Amino acid sequence: MGKKKDKLKVEEEITPIKKSGKPKEKKSRVASLNILQKEEEINSKLDKKSYEKELSLLQIELVRLQEWIKYKGLRVVVIFEGRDAAGKGGTIKRITETLNPRVCRVVALGVPTERENTQWYFQRFVAHLPAAGEMVLFDRSWYNRAGVERVMGFCTEAEYWDFLRSCPNFENMLIRSGIILVKYWFSVSDKEQEKRFIQRINDPTRRWKISPMDVESRTKWVEYSKAKDDMFAYTDTKQAPWYVVEADDKRRARLNCISHLLGLIEYNDVPREKIILPPLMKEKSYVRPPMSEQTFVPNKF
Repeated sequence: MGKKKDKLKVEEEITPIKKSGKPKEKKSRVASLNILQKEEEINSKLDKKSYEKELSLLQIELVRLQEWIKYKGLRVVVIFEGRDAAGKGGTIKRITETLNPRVCRVVALGVPTERENTQWYFQRFVAHLPAAGEMVLFDRSWYNRAGVERVMGFCTEAEYWDFLRSCPNFENMLIRSGIILVKYWFSVSDKEQEKRFIQRINDPTRRWKISPMDVESRTKWVEYSKAKDDMFAYTDTKQAPWYVVEADDKRRARLNCISHLLGLIEYNDVPREKIILPPLMKEKSYVRPPMSEQTFVPNKF
């Protein structure tokens, strides 16, 4: 009898375990389905019509922001960093498309000259900082030292570590001087980057966008990832944080970035006088020179 009782106890102990195991499997299946649905939502590209509608509304707001920056004498610096073909240039183009180039200008510096290589590292960037009433968009910036220069060996170990230690202090100086500093990192997957590289290679109008350095960067994907992680560890500060833009969908990335930028800087409508167009005044004594004396561009189209 004792053995039978023991057997019954064992069965009673085992039974609940079997029952409780089934709901756990159900939950895990539901969770995995939710993850798949979210991935599908992220992977679905934004259609052109919706994109253009939202972009036109955001560009109107960018004009309002520009007018406010000019009116209030603000100084704004926006940094665009990220992997090659991540969509930085396309976003910058959409921001500047409807803006006054005298108020909002783009800085995209090339390789430093021999003279610039002998200067304080930040010096050539300081020359392009905004005056009152200006917004400057840096298409790559002083962070070249933490990225391409580090990975490709264009700077020494001492120069690299000095940059990481100095950069937060440099940016704090800019902020204390009254500059509004915003930093964006455009994140793109290896598959999407490869797809965009192939498009650039096959498109004559975009082939100039891909350089031997871009091609070589494909072989150093992990090195660039490590460099980015180290850069964030040192320079993602409370005063000047990095904002990461998921950029596999170019259209979504542009809209998200512009919308976020507009939300960071408080702005209002600028008071302006009503514009009245005066009538055209014609001088009767004026005689236009003969058109035959002028050189015209041929009408080929």
